[in-house]
Amino acid sequence: MAQALRKTDLIPIGEMARRTGLSVSAIRFYEDKKLVEPVRTGGNQRRFLRSDIRRVSFIRIAQQLGLTLGEIEAEFSKLPHGRTPTARDWQGISKGIRGVLDAKIAELQRTRDALDGCIGCGCLSLKKCAIYNDNDHLAEKGPGPRQLIAD
Repeated sequence: MAQALRKTDLIPIGEMARRTGLSVSAIRFYEDKKLVEPVRTGGNQRRFLRSDIRRVSFIRIAQQLGLTLGEIEAEFSKLPHGRTPTARDWQGISKGIRGVLDAKIAELQRTRDALDGCIGCGCLSLKKCAIYNDNDHLAEKGPGPRQLIAD
């Protein structure tokens, strides 16, 4: 049977903002995206579980690592509802994110290597480049950096 919440288990949105370094509006945005779910008081005020501090902090870190809110939500859907996530729960999330981060790292490395090759010739112009874009043949494939944009 679920344990009843105590008043000390819940914090107001202002305290959540202070503890996470986010604005109240950012926390409301995360609420709209279903990344955190406050408990409503009898007066309809938002109260968050103390464990939501970890969730919001995780969102900030994951976004800085380049994850989208959709990717973060997918990982959060694996966390338990109604109880504080355990270290084991967070390890599962970490494993899930590792694959996403590894793919992003590989993409960034490919981009870096392609840029080194392109800019390395010295002309700085795909339009004039005789090595990578002889006679501007890439213009037929569309605008932009065609060597680096996957179709």
